[in-house]
Amino acid sequence: MPLSPSTTRELLAKLGHQPKRFLGQNFLVDGNIVRKSLELAEVRSGDAVIEVGPGLGTLTSALLAAGAEVWAVEKDRNLHLHLEEAIVPTAEGRLHLLEGDAIEHPLAGFKPDGRAFKVVANLPYAISTPWMDEVLGGPLPERMVLMLQQEAAQRYTADPGGKQFGAISVFLQAAYDIAPGHKVDAGCFYPRPEIESYLLHLVRKPAPHVFPREVKAVIRACFQQRRKQVGGILRNLLADKGSAWIAKLEAAGLSAQTRAEAIPVELWRQLAV
Repeated sequence: MPLSPSTTRELLAKLGHQPKRFLGQNFLVDGNIVRKSLELAEVRSGDAVIEVGPGLGTLTSALLAAGAEVWAVEKDRNLHLHLEEAIVPTAEGRLHLLEGDAIEHPLAGFKPDGRAFKVVANLPYAISTPWMDEVLGGPLPERMVLMLQQEAAQRYTADPGGKQFGAISVFLQAAYDIAPGHKVDAGCFYPRPEIESYLLHLVRKPAPHVFPREVKAVIRACFQQRRKQVGGILRNLLADKGSAWIAKLEAAGLSAQTRAEAIPVELWRQLAV
C-alpha cells in the first residue's frame, strides 16, 4: 500500500529529504492509482518491468508484491540509498536498482535479449518526452502504463490536423495503440502538483514501426517549422531524395504545400521507406 500523505511527510523528514520540483518529485499516495497501474499493465508473476524514478518505492513495492522482476533507475542519490536499504534486501533478487539519469538509461539497465518486458512508471514530467523518444528507438516494451502530465498525454495521443499533433505523436502512434487510460487527481500526490495528471495506457501494435534516427530528424524538422510547407523543408533537407517523399505525398492526395500536422501517421511511415 502507498504511504499516506502524513506518513510520506514523516518519512521524508526522517530522510532529511525535501522534494525537488526540478526532478518531478511528487510522490504517489493513492492506493487505487497504484492498483490501477498494475491492472492496466496486466502485471503477472515473472514479468520483467521497467520503472523510472521509483522515489520512495510505493510502485516498486507493489510490482514486487505482484511477482514482477523490476529494473528501476533513480537519479536522486538520497532516494536511491533509501531504496537500497528499505526495499532491495527484501526483494529476493528481483529488484535491479540503478542510480543514474533515465534519459541515459531509459530501460534502467535492462537488456531484453529477446525477453518481453513492460514499463510501469510515474514519470518525472520534465523528462517524459525525451525519455519517450529514447524508448521509441527500440527495443519496444509490449505495454506501457505511464503517469504523465495531462498536457503531455494529449500531445502523444493527438490526432493529425491540430496544433498538439507533433513529431512525438507520430513516433508513438506508429508503434503503439492507445488503450483507455485514467485521469488522476492532483490530490493523489504529495506534494500536490500544480498540473493535471493522466495514466496513459499504451499497447504495442502487432507490427510496430520504429523510425530510424535520420528519418526522425527529418520529421522533427518538419514539425519545428510548422508554418512552412513540407515540400520546401524536404527539398532543403534531403535534396533529390526530397522529391521522392513529395511524390508519395501527392500519390496520397496531398501536395508539397501541405503542412506537417496535416500528414497522418501512416503516411509518415510510408514516406520514411
